[in-house]
Amino acid sequence: MTHRPSLKLTCGIFDHLDDDGRDVGRQYEDRLVLAEAYDRLGFYAYHVAEHHCTPHGRSPSPSLFLSSAAQRTRHLRLGPLVMLLNLYHPLRAFEEICMLDQLSGGRLELGLGRGALPVELGYFGISEDVAPSRYEEANDILLKALRGGALSYQGRHFQLNQVPLTLTTHQRPCPPIWVTTNRPETAIWAAGNGANLACVGPAAGVRKITDAYHTHRERSPSAPDRGPFVGLLRMIVIGRSEADAYSLARSAYEQWLTSFKFLYELNDIPTPQPLPLTFEAAIESELCVVGTPTSVRNVLLNQLEEAGANYLLCQVAFGNLPLDASLYTARTIQSELLGQS
Repeated sequence: MTHRPSLKLTCGIFDHLDDDGRDVGRQYEDRLVLAEAYDRLGFYAYHVAEHHCTPHGRSPSPSLFLSSAAQRTRHLRLGPLVMLLNLYHPLRAFEEICMLDQLSGGRLELGLGRGALPVELGYFGISEDVAPSRYEEANDILLKALRGGALSYQGRHFQLNQVPLTLTTHQRPCPPIWVTTNRPETAIWAAGNGANLACVGPAAGVRKITDAYHTHRERSPSAPDRGPFVGLLRMIVIGRSEADAYSLARSAYEQWLTSFKFLYELNDIPTPQPLPLTFEAAIESELCVVGTPTSVRNVLLNQLEEAGANYLLCQVAFGNLPLDASLYTARTIQSELLGQS
């Protein structure tokens, strides 16, 4: 397969902010240095995951971290991927969203979701049987609040009566919305609501999701001058040689995997079936793309085309990757992909 020159590619950054084995304050500072680099290099956005009570996520409050990143950057867009709405009262979520969009000068990209691991919600008293309906109500309330006006809602979990909304987002009518999924039905909802899509998995499997999305999508009212983003997530390590890249990536993936499995092992829960349990499996399943600048460029462009994606979510900082290694990968993506698209 060859890359089609007509593909208009945009690159963003995804980050679990998983434990790198060092002091957490130092890790925050390193990530802010990386955010400044992403800004200079022309990446579109910096998306940060939300996880709780696990070394897999050292940013349990993405809004706090991203408000710092907003002050260190000028053009880079910022947002949670995803904000776990079940852990917020929807009014509190709305107010944080307004603040972050205003503090960043209208650079918020808003990812919304339920979360992948019920035990994280359980630590906060949100049971697995309540979580789906509570999320649906919170999502409905939040989207209604973003449209403005006094807010009323009567549901099973939330009752609101003419609540005055005194804050607004900088972007009107609201910031771009993102959802992550590997299910066609969620992709169809995203398409019908003008949301952007983020997917992970082998390109051939992702294509089923993006086909469903494109078939049902409506042009997003928040971005009338362009179609929505359809994102493909990849963990990327680029080295000056294949050997260097694989050495760095193997060690980093093994530490990332240990963090990922922490809550599953602590609670005796089977890990998700698609999770690659070895570095070799991560390469084989296309989760990790590792190599020299030229080899990585070719692999990524082919996978993006096969997946039907126009947005590459680059995870360039994970596990114990040194700051310099992440910076080298980011700079190379800029020269090999951003500079060519």
